[in-house]
Amino acid sequence: MHFSISREAILKPLQLVTGVVERRQTLPVLSNVLLSLSADSQLTITGTDLEVELCGRIPVSGTSRPGDITVPARKLVDICKSLAEDATLEFSVDEGKMVIKSGRSRFSLATLPATEFPVTEEEPGTCELTLSQSALKALLDGTSFAMAQQDVRYYLNGMLFEVSTQHLRVVATDGHRLAMQTMYAHAIVDSPLQIILPRKGVIELARLLTGDEATVAIVFGRNHVKARTQDYTFTSKLVDGKFPDYNRVLPKGGDKHVVGDRQELKLAFARASILSNEKYRGVRLLLSDGEIRILANNPDQEEAEESVSVDYAGEPLEIGFNVSYLVDVLSVLSSERVKISMHDSNSSALLEAAGADGDALYVVMPMRL
Repeated sequence: MHFSISREAILKPLQLVTGVVERRQTLPVLSNVLLSLSADSQLTITGTDLEVELCGRIPVSGTSRPGDITVPARKLVDICKSLAEDATLEFSVDEGKMVIKSGRSRFSLATLPATEFPVTEEEPGTCELTLSQSALKALLDGTSFAMAQQDVRYYLNGMLFEVSTQHLRVVATDGHRLAMQTMYAHAIVDSPLQIILPRKGVIELARLLTGDEATVAIVFGRNHVKARTQDYTFTSKLVDGKFPDYNRVLPKGGDKHVVGDRQELKLAFARASILSNEKYRGVRLLLSDGEIRILANNPDQEEAEESVSVDYAGEPLEIGFNVSYLVDVLSVLSSERVKISMHDSNSSALLEAAGADGDALYVVMPMRL
């Protein structure tokens, strides 16, 4: 195996692929990346943790000799990062070692045979979608914050993808809040398909996507989901479990509607949160005609009070929330104004963009303060 490549061409794909590789591994080969050079001079870099696999493809110019080898992922990234921006790297395998030369620098890395590297088996897809990378990235970024982390209800440590003939819907919840976004997408399915992508898979897929109009093809299989862009192929195992019925969580009959400036409310909540209880992050909202007051205090007897003008005409209401959950929602909504619908102090609040048609819905459960 032998090839030369510029630092600029290899660094970004290498960093993305290495993001999948876990630092602590049971199998030594899992801390390596697989470098495969084909006869048509295409270099493929593959990393995996047995749950998520990412392959990056880079064309190689000049003379080259095909081959496969695995090398330590993070050491290779560190070497590439440490070299000059305009450097050219020459890779070759010599007596079981990967030798990297660049200018006056020379590095010799330990290797493991490519045959030891686990590769995800191909499986037939049950459904395929093609959409723009920017649309899918916006969908993931707008909901992923609500995924659970290390919850014993393992099916919450991920994101629900629901595919029907008319739409792609993603839902995330940690039991205290729920985020749901829907976009129009045409898929050929007999009945709505639901799969759960694990948390790490969601994060790595979002990192991979660019904000432009390039497309990504997603294939949903029985045990895996595969996403292919021009330069990358992403594969992730699915979570084997049943996601909660999100329709039962969406609040019905909220008769108190507050409409206000999203940015103004977000900043007011963020300021009040400074003096909220660090453990519970609770704030009280006091609703009255044309105004919302935000009150926070902590065990040190410190207090914060904010007052924001809003469109509201109804009975006064006092309700408590985890302020971090409200700030998270107001950070991902893209509209200038936000609508908050509530029923009483014991019912969940529904947040959405004012005047929107329900493409993005957020539910936050109240707190007893």
